[in-house]
Amino acid sequence: MKFSQIMKNGIIKDNPIFVQLVGMCSVLAVTTSVQNSLAMGMAVTAVLIGSNLVVSMLRNIIPNTIRIPAFVVIIATFVTVIEMFMEAYAQPIYQALGIFLPLIVVNCVILSRAEAFAFNNPPLPSVVDGLAVGLGFTLGVFALGTVREILGVGTFLGIELFGSNFPAIGMLIMPAGAFIALGILVGMFNAVTDKKA
Repeated sequence: MKFSQIMKNGIIKDNPIFVQLVGMCSVLAVTTSVQNSLAMGMAVTAVLIGSNLVVSMLRNIIPNTIRIPAFVVIIATFVTVIEMFMEAYAQPIYQALGIFLPLIVVNCVILSRAEAFAFNNPPLPSVVDGLAVGLGFTLGVFALGTVREILGVGTFLGIELFGSNFPAIGMLIMPAGAFIALGILVGMFNAVTDKKA
């Protein structure tokens, strides 16, 4: 498979947020601001790239009967490294992401890419797949975080956009608002991609 096709699949065709709708727990919880969304997207991307690489390199060594536990151990190692890095160098982001940072270990997106792609492909395509799916995830959470922060608070990256008289839609910052915003974005994504198809 060509690298360009792998990138297209991860970002558009099989986008984890707008097409597969997997890993929604952290997506709906952390997208109250663009900053949190980008931080979670970068963390997931780093874990995807690292775990896909290691799974691919060890695919001929890992016995088929214990592959899922082995994947979880590999993924947990990368999540722990990312978590420790954020705790040391990005304390506000680390605190804002809270429990959702260690929950990356059980994110369906990462485990599914290890199982479906990295375990069956060489290292370089697996790294490209991790990057592509990570970018697709990051673009999805960025879009959702942008909508929720701008319309729900009236800011972008904490910068006030409309002044104090802006009639913010406070519900968008709440859990129900996350579902509504996600539904609208999924509909828009499907409308655009269906027209291109």
